[in-house]
Amino acid sequence: MTPARTAAGSAATRGRRGARSAGDERESAILATAERLLRQRAVADVSVDDLARGAGISRPTFYFYFPSKDAVLLTLLDRVTEEVDAAASDVLERLAEDPRARWRELIDRFHETFGAHRAVVLACAQVRGTNAEVRRVWASVLDRWVQAIETAIEAERRRGAAPDGVPARDLAIALNSMNERVWYATFAGDGPAVAERDVVDVLLDVWLAAIYRSTAPPPT
Repeated sequence: MTPARTAAGSAATRGRRGARSAGDERESAILATAERLLRQRAVADVSVDDLARGAGISRPTFYFYFPSKDAVLLTLLDRVTEEVDAAASDVLERLAEDPRARWRELIDRFHETFGAHRAVVLACAQVRGTNAEVRRVWASVLDRWVQAIETAIEAERRRGAAPDGVPARDLAIALNSMNERVWYATFAGDGPAVAERDVVDVLLDVWLAAIYRSTAPPPT
């Protein structure tokens, strides 16, 4: 679904050391501790000492792996978005077979991955207004997804399945932004929110109506 990630945007560049094993147990312990603590408290209430203690290391050792708590959060964000990319990688290539089924599959894979890491997703959303790096990384990720959806909408229009309308990029931006807000409200229980059991089907119907002006688009 999405273009390859650049090295500059990958999780491997977040920590202090440039050449370490991906299976480094201490780094993994820090990341696992961070995600566990974020399920229990706000990101502002998690300290470097908490992360080091939970990983069974000293504070100085923590800094050998990550330059800051923010770098831990950014690495978690990188890993979640990479997991989403991997889960959704081939769905849009099969879109014309059965558009309704493939769009649902795409939205569901995003939902499943974000839901499995909701503590990270919510923490990043909470700090995005004050953390410029989280904001930059998320904007880059969102633009990548927008480009993929834009390309898919244009392909559906070319084959005559979807009618012309607003520019495909604008529609892709609106749909992705809607998903982002709806998922945040559902996961956080923030304001009026769609029940989690219904959220994929609700989003799907809105996407289909926006792209095809119908909830029953034609297959190939």
